[in-house]
Amino acid sequence: MAVTLGEEERARYARQIILREIGGGGQRRLKQATAVVIGAGGIGSPVIAYLAGAGIGRLVVIDDDVVDRSNLQRQILFGTADIDAPKAAQAAAAVARHNPHVSVAPITARITADNAADLIAGAAVVVDGCDNFATRLAVADAALRQRIPLVSAAVGQFEGQLAVYRGWEADKPCYRCLVGDAPDRDEATCAEQGVLGPVTGILGSMAALEAIRAVAPFGEDPAGRLILLDLLDLRFRNIRVPKDPACPACSKGDMVS
Repeated sequence: MAVTLGEEERARYARQIILREIGGGGQRRLKQATAVVIGAGGIGSPVIAYLAGAGIGRLVVIDDDVVDRSNLQRQILFGTADIDAPKAAQAAAAVARHNPHVSVAPITARITADNAADLIAGAAVVVDGCDNFATRLAVADAALRQRIPLVSAAVGQFEGQLAVYRGWEADKPCYRCLVGDAPDRDEATCAEQGVLGPVTGILGSMAALEAIRAVAPFGEDPAGRLILLDLLDLRFRNIRVPKDPACPACSKGDMVS
């Protein structure tokens, strides 16, 4: 069945539809799409807010945590009244207040290698803003196997990084092309090293932009590049990430289109 936009939707998204790179066709693609957001924290909050504002038809929000008072400095979907409530459910409530045309499936669970494939199935794009490396690997592997574009964002203190992965394509890297076999590593958390709120907002906004681009393509394809942000000194670096011919995840023949 063809996707159509109602009068209220056309008015709501008017500033977006008027962009020739989006137009009515791009807006209908957004309405038809499902986006999965891993983590409703500092990165996930602006991702969820901007995807809902843009008119993504369905959002799946996966987070097993509850709102803590220390989250409120940067996690913009939540307020004091949300403390101790599940983040996924409160994110869904925030979206419902903002845009009734967006369907939200909140999932209060930890995504693992065992359940990742089921939790992201059917998505047009996956945005990973979690703070756990094992989870990142599980999400990246599942997205690669299902050929779902992965937008990966991370922050720490005043720094951040962002990349888009489509490793099943012959000339594009996957996440493991960047991190290798990824042996166990020590991970510094925001609680340990700190983070400035707007840093997460900038990375989350950029991740939302790339998720929209993955659904309704415009501009230059970002896949295969890693963007590094030093927001202490306001410096940006753009690094090409080559496909690893020996990558254990995407070098297999059945992974390459």
